[in-house]
Amino acid sequence: MPAPPDGAPVWADAMFLDLEAAKAFYTELFGWSYDPGAEEHGDYTQATTAAGKHVAALMPRMPGGESVPPAWNLYFATSDIAATAERVEQAGGVLAAEPTQVGDFGTMVTAQDPAGCSFSLWQPAGLEGFETVNEPGAFCWAEINSRDAAKTDAFFTAVFPYEVKKVADEHVDFHVWQLGGHPVLGRMRMTDAFPEHVPSYVNVYFVVEDCDAALATVQRLGGTLHYGPMDSPFGRFAAVADPQGVAFTVIDVTAAEGRMPDFA
Repeated sequence: MPAPPDGAPVWADAMFLDLEAAKAFYTELFGWSYDPGAEEHGDYTQATTAAGKHVAALMPRMPGGESVPPAWNLYFATSDIAATAERVEQAGGVLAAEPTQVGDFGTMVTAQDPAGCSFSLWQPAGLEGFETVNEPGAFCWAEINSRDAAKTDAFFTAVFPYEVKKVADEHVDFHVWQLGGHPVLGRMRMTDAFPEHVPSYVNVYFVVEDCDAALATVQRLGGTLHYGPMDSPFGRFAAVADPQGVAFTVIDVTAAEGRMPDFA
């Protein structure tokens, strides 16, 4: 399996005040099981699908991190984390710390773009990232929802070699970023429809077999609906949050309806 290109999303994780409650929620929603938590890495707990494929990770909130907004954190591949981290700073981003080696798995660093969106870089060693995508319970897409789209655009295209495609609709400010002609990430400008207190963030999409059934499960377990459910050319989706406030989107990619948008 070839190494993912620089800038490709390769992993996602999230921190929780109540790790056990989070594990129970995502088990019921996605059918996830969990590896034993890695005590030497702060009880970092990898989630697996029914087929045993690693698709994400959950971990407890770090001491002193209670004020950090809850969110899924997306990791971008890099073949040279030191050089990419340098570009992050040159483009106006902020590193949370210096790149850190994580056992035999790889090297990571968390950063923030000039619009306030947090993300991480990952230079793999033993752990490449997602073991499967685009199937129920697994990652399939992500979008950066930005409070300052111009800053986000300038930053990410300086850090990674993205080819930018814009949706040809004057009413929507949405970009698709490509690598080698393949879409890998979206960028949405946040409008007044988003509450003022919500900062820029990465919206991670997970595949489900039935969007409406998944939404009903989210709500039954104490989660909330932010938007949808809605049909689209990419599938039927709903933007939700788990009971601890971590936002994400569920999508049934088999229920695609409508014409694909035009891009400029």
